[in-house]
Amino acid sequence: MRTEKQISTSVLVIGTGGSGLRAAIELAELGTDVLAVGKRPKNDAHTSLAAGGINAALGTMDEEDSWQQHAADTIKESYYLADPRTVQVVAQGATRGIEDLERYGMNFAREHDGRISQRFFGAHKFRRTAFAGDYTGLEIQRTLIKRAEQLQIPILDSVYVTELLVADGVIFGAYGFDVNDGTGYLIQADAVILAAGGHNRIWRRSSSRRDENTGDSFRLAVEAGARLRDAELVQFHPSGIIEPESVAGTLISEAARGEGGILTNALGERFMKRYDSERMELSTRDRVALAAYTEISEGRGTDKGGVWLDVSHLPRETIMSRLPRVYQTMLEEQMLDITREKIEIAPTAHYSMGGVWVDPLTHASEVPGLYAIGEASSGLHGANRLGGNSLIELLVFGRIVGQEASDYSRSLSVHHRSHEAINKARSTVDSLVNADGEENVRSLQRAIRDVMTEHAGVVRNEESLNRGLEKLAEIEERMQNIGIHPDIAGYQDLCHAFDLKSSVLAARATLESAVERKETRGCHNRSDYPMTDPRLQVNLVWSPEGIVREAIPAVPEEIEKLITEVSQIGKLVE
Repeated sequence: MRTEKQISTSVLVIGTGGSGLRAAIELAELGTDVLAVGKRPKNDAHTSLAAGGINAALGTMDEEDSWQQHAADTIKESYYLADPRTVQVVAQGATRGIEDLERYGMNFAREHDGRISQRFFGAHKFRRTAFAGDYTGLEIQRTLIKRAEQLQIPILDSVYVTELLVADGVIFGAYGFDVNDGTGYLIQADAVILAAGGHNRIWRRSSSRRDENTGDSFRLAVEAGARLRDAELVQFHPSGIIEPESVAGTLISEAARGEGGILTNALGERFMKRYDSERMELSTRDRVALAAYTEISEGRGTDKGGVWLDVSHLPRETIMSRLPRVYQTMLEEQMLDITREKIEIAPTAHYSMGGVWVDPLTHASEVPGLYAIGEASSGLHGANRLGGNSLIELLVFGRIVGQEASDYSRSLSVHHRSHEAINKARSTVDSLVNADGEENVRSLQRAIRDVMTEHAGVVRNEESLNRGLEKLAEIEERMQNIGIHPDIAGYQDLCHAFDLKSSVLAARATLESAVERKETRGCHNRSDYPMTDPRLQVNLVWSPEGIVREAIPAVPEEIEKLITEVSQIGKLVE
């Protein structure tokens, strides 16, 4: 018999990465009671993997930069699927986001006179990406954790949230369990902020770890009555390692190409000359990923289904000083010395540019009391993410949503709860704990990853997508007969079972939306519809009931006039 704890708070934050912590900090500074929960250790949240940098038009390097130009670059890179209102909020709030980090003690790289250093990333007109070495995300996460500790924010980072609690269509908390001992958690809250990431782990190769970004935010929101927007828009990074299987998809920083790395196929050909003869390896992320995919699919890949990235011709000193993470990763994972040997890589699922439908200004969902931020949300990135925008997004909307959730909580005079909803959430966990079927949850997870990799990868077509939906239906049928086996090591099987439920929903939303988007636009490549269709300059909003097309507001004139072709020469999207 599992034990159960009951907790009450004003605002519950689900997710202890950068976006969740920033929202919790704002709530605490406003004097609003807050609790943050996560299923993995806060010190090792996904935010800590972000290497490249964080965008803001500070003008420390290029005085002519402005928030308007930042907005223009973002909208252009989104292939005009970003919501201009959301873009404006982020671009205008970016400087405040950097100032907040400085206030919390963040150590940015600086020029000799003390100015924050800023560098180019691909598709930026000016230098606006601030950074901290090649570990910007890790430094941001450390800084936010330190500030949360100063504010004595309670953080439970071993609680898996299984269900949001809803009464009469309004959020009143969440239910979950401790991943180590199975203890149930009934958390009653006025408002809930979803900050539990995206869904890129449902592909075989992913830059996410095995137990993160499995679509948790998507499932929790949809089951509570919310919808998803642009689930089909997933960014693939060109360079993920292939083996060992346990870490397949782990990123090799694009700095390896930026420093002079060369891409070749199994025939020894420097293949980027076929796809971008001017920029070669310095081409944009989506183009390099598509090039590598094409080489592999047309039979010019390696025996293991990859291509080669070679930096061994570079001076050893350059590799050790400019690519230390890459060197260390390959030594640890494959005992491979990149100063002497080539790296075998393939495209890897990297970032969910769609997510929960939210209001463009407040990030409130359609369910009263429910908000979403970070990779769980949608509206900023459209069909391609501007490098460095994800980290500033979580800071800007973390602050805004903290304020919104605080105001919402304070505005309530009464809050209804539902015993029926609580009992349902509790019984769902109990029934899975006692499930004694023959299907293994881990094998079903692998089956989903195989389906998504084969049928919804870098390049898609209608026949393959529909075949993917057929296979997904078969997996959903097999899920009715799963077996769960809690053991002395904890309740990981139960975690995987809920990961599986989330992955299936996220996969269905992605496949169905990808069928609907009959065009090629940004990250979404349809071999049967190779052209961009102006009629599909819309957001696709998905729910179990179907898909609706949502019009995108016009771009304000002061921003539209700044949208121009931006030279990519010598720049890289990180």
